[in-house]
Amino acid sequence: MALWGNRELVYDFSTITVDLDAGTITGSGTTFTDSAVGISTGNVITVGAGATGGYAVIKTIDSDTVISVATTDFLIGNSSGVTYTISEEPIYTLGDSAYRAPDAKTVGYSTSPVTTAVYGIDATEVGVANTATGDARKYAPAHSGWVGITTYIQESTGELRVKTEVLVAGGIANDAEDTVYPDA
Repeated sequence: MALWGNRELVYDFSTITVDLDAGTITGSGTTFTDSAVGISTGNVITVGAGATGGYAVIKTIDSDTVISVATTDFLIGNSSGVTYTISEEPIYTLGDSAYRAPDAKTVGYSTSPVTTAVYGIDATEVGVANTATGDARKYAPAHSGWVGITTYIQESTGELRVKTEVLVAGGIANDAEDTVYPDA
């Protein structure tokens, strides 16, 4: 089981059902065991848009439709028919209170929602972020790798604040597109 990899998106086909009591996630029409898909133990599954269902580390791939998770501590509850993504993000971020699910929350320094997430950012995305203007430029990280992002609106000025933290420096495979870090 690796501590992290370089793929931001390994798999995200169809929907899943989370069973906290059994410690399993069941997919609908999924092919978890297909070697071409590339899912492996140690991958992180993010449940729901914005991690509204939490995160878990894959312990075993039991069948095409069932995976077992190492712990349900970072899952928020049982759910059915929810979207998900599987990535190779660093598993230690699941226990980090700065990035704990859900991605959007209200914390002590802002009454507006504070959004936190971990992104795999490749060199092209860093270059685009560094040449961006306006609020998009605020997302520019120091370099490529696994980067933690915290955003919020500063109460006194109404200005968008973006904090980036390089968690693991390194090369990320350009295999997932997101709106925060585009390639062009």
